Amino acid sequence: MAGIAKSILIAIIVSIGLMLFTNFIFFFSWYSTLILETFNLSQVAAGDNYIKQSYYDDALKSLQERPIFRARADKIVITASNSDKLIAIGNDDEKVYESASEQDKPYRQRGKPIKIKIEAEYPLSITLWGKKYEQVIPVSFSLTATGLKHYKDLEYYFDK
Repeated sequence: MAGIAKSILIAIIVSIGLMLFTNFIFFFSWYSTLILETFNLSQVAAGDNYIKQSYYDDALKSLQERPIFRARADKIVITASNSDKLIAIGNDDEKVYESASEQDKPYRQRGKPIKIKIEAEYPLSITLWGKKYEQVIPVSFSLTATGLKHYKDLEYYFDK
């Protein structure tokens, strides 16, 4: 009788392990997508020294429409901040900022860092004997890009 109980216990533990491994495989592709989108946004931010609103909207929509993010699509947050810790997401047309002060512009001069961060929640779930167990894991990934574009409407300071 003890042998039967041990074999049932081992079968339960192995099945839970297989389900956790399957969730890990899904998590790997989920997290890779998060990394890829962050990288793509950091490249866009490096080119213009900020993220244009259309790129921001496209990236957010792209993530929300993917099947692996669809379960918790409302929890996806994309943030971009410049070297002054201000929001680095702005209008598509740079001419809007011509008469604005330097602090009101979402972009900074060439060589200044832009931090891109995407936060999301991964729903880790296992169904055992018809009962679903779910744990939400908050995950984020961030990259810091350096602005490459020189703006003539900003002061250019030489840091020594």
